[in-house]
Amino acid sequence: GFYAALSRMCTGEAGSMNNVWSHSAAVTALHPIGDRVLGWDAVNGSFDQVAQMASGGEIAIEDQHVQVKGDMAWEVGIESGQATLAGEKISIRHRVTNIYQRENGAWKMVHHHSDPSPAMQELVSRMAPPSS
Repeated sequence: GFYAALSRMCTGEAGSMNNVWSHSAAVTALHPIGDRVLGWDAVNGSFDQVAQMASGGEIAIEDQHVQVKGDMAWEVGIESGQATLAGEKISIRHRVTNIYQRENGAWKMVHHHSDPSPAMQELVSRMAPPSS
């Protein structure tokens, strides 16, 4: 479900992560642009920010490996795809680790960690207002 939501985010759909993430204050994300985000409100907001500048793309996981122990599961693999952000097409290919927790019988993401993306970091740096 996470990669379907991530692909919807790439088409500009804000709120795409709402059903796949835990809404806990303890969830975390380490994004490809280098940010560490803590808590559901901040994590959701960070994905919604990307959705606001996204106009197309698709991201999937390759070389996926999943382990389950009780109510916890983790997944490692390679995120692969492309996204159009702020009008620029960006290729995506980096390692990823995702951690899930079973909540009320459903698997919810509690942590997402991807390698930094130099292409995304460069794009974001060009979009940042100059410091004074």
